[in-house]
Amino acid sequence: MARPKPWEVDAELWTVIEPLLPKVERRTRHPGRKRHPDRLVFQGILFVLHTGIAWEHLPQELGFGSGMTCWRRLAEWTEAGVWPRLHEALLAKLRSANALDFSRAAVDGPHPRVKGGSKTGRSPVDRGRTGSRHHLITDATGIPLAVTLTGGNRNDVTQLIPLLQAVPPVRGKRGRPRRRPNAVLGDRGYDHDKYRRLVWELGVKPLIARRGIEHGSGLGSQRWVVERAFAHLHWFRRLRIRWEIRDDIHEAFLTLGCALICWRRLAAVQRRHS
Repeated sequence: MARPKPWEVDAELWTVIEPLLPKVERRTRHPGRKRHPDRLVFQGILFVLHTGIAWEHLPQELGFGSGMTCWRRLAEWTEAGVWPRLHEALLAKLRSANALDFSRAAVDGPHPRVKGGSKTGRSPVDRGRTGSRHHLITDATGIPLAVTLTGGNRNDVTQLIPLLQAVPPVRGKRGRPRRRPNAVLGDRGYDHDKYRRLVWELGVKPLIARRGIEHGSGLGSQRWVVERAFAHLHWFRRLRIRWEIRDDIHEAFLTLGCALICWRRLAAVQRRHS
């Protein structure tokens, strides 16, 4: 049997996505051209995310609709808040399957190449080139909990609190939703006593390497999971280089990428238990 393409959406995933999409009723008078099916358009968006292809080069023979149709639907769904809700729904399923580990979290913030747009800045660690930064927080096993986008001139440490606050309330079990990890791990880029105090105020223990001391703190043996998560995230070609002028569209791709990583982890858990 042929292996499904990564942009193909199976029935199980579609049952999670479809209820989150806004319903658009067709006008009875002057209805105009029939709206292209949401599922095919979503697959077109995934095709761009996976391949990095320009919207205008989207293959028409695959039935996704035009590149402009897919872009407009992406913008429409982004404005409706579909992608954070999809990510949150999949995190809840992972927690229900006992696949989320909030005992600790890990943070990091590498630079993708950028072609322009808002939320950019001259990076002090990339020869002053204009760029953006992806900031990611994962659970103890490397599952993405939240991702943010800033200019390349923003220091990692300034995004530590926004990242912790960006973690959504994760349901999936009885009782109150889980939102904060017990501890957060970071490299020397997060070494600042002011931010350690702010992390403590959120009820989270900061485990951050200090500058000026020898390597060998042992944190690297635990925080490598966030580096692996970034490798998975940047496996999506559209996220390796930021082509989008609009920051909300690039953030939509980022959040969608995190949701797809969660879906793959959930599918792996279900296969082990079947």
